[in-house]
Amino acid sequence: MNQKLTPSTVLLLTVPPLLWAGNAIVGRLVRAAVPPMTLNLLRWVIALAVLLPLGWATLRQAGVLDAIRTRWHRYALLGLLGIGMYNSLQYLALQSSTPINVTLVASGMPVWMMLVGRLFYGVAVRTRQVIGALLSIVGVLVVLCRGDVGQLLALRLVAGDLYMILATIAWSFYSWMLLQPQDEPALRADWAAFLGAQVAFGLLWSAGFAGVEWSLGAAAIAWSWPVVAALLFVAVCPAVLAFAMWGAGIRRAGPGIGAFFVNLTPLFTALLSSAFLGELPHAYHVLAFLLIVGGIVVSAKR
Repeated sequence: MNQKLTPSTVLLLTVPPLLWAGNAIVGRLVRAAVPPMTLNLLRWVIALAVLLPLGWATLRQAGVLDAIRTRWHRYALLGLLGIGMYNSLQYLALQSSTPINVTLVASGMPVWMMLVGRLFYGVAVRTRQVIGALLSIVGVLVVLCRGDVGQLLALRLVAGDLYMILATIAWSFYSWMLLQPQDEPALRADWAAFLGAQVAFGLLWSAGFAGVEWSLGAAAIAWSWPVVAALLFVAVCPAVLAFAMWGAGIRRAGPGIGAFFVNLTPLFTALLSSAFLGELPHAYHVLAFLLIVGGIVVSAKR
């Protein structure tokens, strides 16, 4: 793990928040057409269909599948935290909360990353990380209140925001687990095979959550071409591409630094929402961007 940020590492950690912002918006748009747990299940079924052909050569190598079976508990936990819980809770949160609110709650990621790293992995918290977290969170708050403190004071949390807090904690544990050197080298070297192993186990959890949803009388999927397009988008872009880039970026920079890049998600969400509404970015978006990037720079210094 190298704490120094290179241009390629910055790119790896910046693209996922952009794609996750699109995921939040699409998830909100289809909330009436697809139940949240079902949406997550279908998303990962499609993602696994994409990953298997890409990682099949590695999975067929001698010892790789045996290593996965031997460490099944690790992949089952990665699948639960990153595949099953995080995305299910996010889509559930979008039933009652807005994309900007959901991604705002996720902006607490640096704090949760620092706490999880300190309490469970013995990683020291540096003063620069605390300062960086404060700068980054202030930047997110600027986006939320649109530069008007009065709007921030009028903010009211709903059930979806609480679901997102749980999702953020799950993602913090997932990110730290990615750093543990417990995987077969050939598997770890192939991002598609490594992610595919997580998704295969995550699908079991996702199917269980969807089964509970169906037993509680969830509405049937309202199929349409926009719904199909939405499923393809959330399966390929914020799932396969974002997860692959995030994993690579985390292995380079570490979860503590990567967490600050998550705070770009609310900014990207606001910009994408504005784009869909035909509005131009405002001065407060620029201020928020500078604060968030400032938090990243401060936290990444040695």
